[in-house]
Amino acid sequence: MSQFVDSDDTTPLLGDDACSDDSRDEDYRSRWRSIRVMYFTMFLSSVGFTIVITSLWPYLQKVDDTANASFLGWVVAAYSLGQMVASPIFGLWSNHRPRREPLVCSIFINLSANIYYAYAYLPPNNNKYHILISRAFVGFGAGNVAVVRSYVAGATSLKERTGAMANMSACQALGFILGPALQACLSFVGEDGVTVKVIDLQLNMYTTPALLAVAFGLINILLVVFLLREHRVDDHGKHLRAINYSPEDGEYLSEESEESIDQVAVLTSNILFFVVMFIFAVFETIATPLSMDMFAWTRKEAVLYNGIIICCIGFESILVFLVVKVASQRVGDRPVLLAGLAIIFCGFFILLPWGNHYPKIQWADIKNNSLVSHISAPTLLPNSSIEPTGCPIEQTWCQYTPAIHLAQFISSDVLIGIGYPACNVMSYTLYSKILGPKPQGVYMGWLTASGSGARTLGPVFVSQVYTILGPRWAFSLICGLMVGSVILLAALYHRLIAFSVRHGRTVE
Repeated sequence: MSQFVDSDDTTPLLGDDACSDDSRDEDYRSRWRSIRVMYFTMFLSSVGFTIVITSLWPYLQKVDDTANASFLGWVVAAYSLGQMVASPIFGLWSNHRPRREPLVCSIFINLSANIYYAYAYLPPNNNKYHILISRAFVGFGAGNVAVVRSYVAGATSLKERTGAMANMSACQALGFILGPALQACLSFVGEDGVTVKVIDLQLNMYTTPALLAVAFGLINILLVVFLLREHRVDDHGKHLRAINYSPEDGEYLSEESEESIDQVAVLTSNILFFVVMFIFAVFETIATPLSMDMFAWTRKEAVLYNGIIICCIGFESILVFLVVKVASQRVGDRPVLLAGLAIIFCGFFILLPWGNHYPKIQWADIKNNSLVSHISAPTLLPNSSIEPTGCPIEQTWCQYTPAIHLAQFISSDVLIGIGYPACNVMSYTLYSKILGPKPQGVYMGWLTASGSGARTLGPVFVSQVYTILGPRWAFSLICGLMVGSVILLAALYHRLIAFSVRHGRTVE
């Protein structure tokens, strides 16, 4: 088993750069340089997910006319499924080998999958399956998020960790904002674009975003290879240096690792993180169909207005991350998490329909009822360019469920935009503190996998419940889930504490 010695006890943790201890000073700079490389890796992971998301459906239709909306759901889910499978694998790898190895490997898989995506039009048939497989491998490469989180957790003291995790979440949020923006900027290339005959590559508005993600991946690999260094510090920020490294015994195991981790707290943290990611996946999925049903927006209006709303929520999230850093220092991590869950509950409770105003029914203004019964919601009237708007007639709940007002919708967006980022960063900040000094790769892998599973199940749940039973049932069930989460957190509040606090080495 590897052993460690502490850095000089007399050296202040955040000593200034003019410190006489040149070795320790360089360790500090190298540590934060490496953490910033992890920030960039997290940013690119979210960009890789969103940079093609708005063009995914038209690209599918262009390369394979047999693809339908149901298949699109599988393509979107493939990313999360790939990440769910890969996260524990890369986490385990990072526990026993230098983290540079799983990071470079995962990024290489990611950029190779994006190249595959760009060439999905090339095979003579079954092109939609090539897109599906490529997105699954992009998600598999994004499993390195577990390595990123475990690295930052191990390279920061308890005092530094909440701020570092908040910064990492802000980078992730920024990636989600800039991904669609970069796609929009590349739309000027057009559907046809240009063809590079030498490599038989079409450069158009669908393939160039994936190729830009490839370029980002190459930059990321260079940063990991040349700037990333292995660093671990204890809860007080003192460097732990390996004297005898043994891959068989695992990397960075200290004497403290003989003490047990509270597995109940670990399971609770995973459940809470699952709920938080599940809720946001539901929110992202339901926003467009809900707004089209309730406000009679056209498809173009729904994409535009919801795009603006999501962008605003992204910027709101970045502000929340900054506030969370200060709030957690004043009141602690658990109260912030509890407040975040309560705010999310309020956000969905506001969406419950009430009043005597009902949504517009599609085709309700057409007198020919026999024609109505034979027209499906997504189609247009014969010889007409008018797009049907309002609540589809097949959704029977539209006839007796009150409409949700625009003010309710906007208020809910604002509240969820506050609660979600607070819960997100607090969930894995608390989790990393609960795990303590042990290598966290596998545990972070399970946390990432639980989040990926939530992003896979959330859209399936809400699409079924909302379509069949309507918003009243869908949002009532979500509110019930949030109440259950608050009760779970309250019941196990005393166990969600840092490893060193649990074993009496530090005081909260």
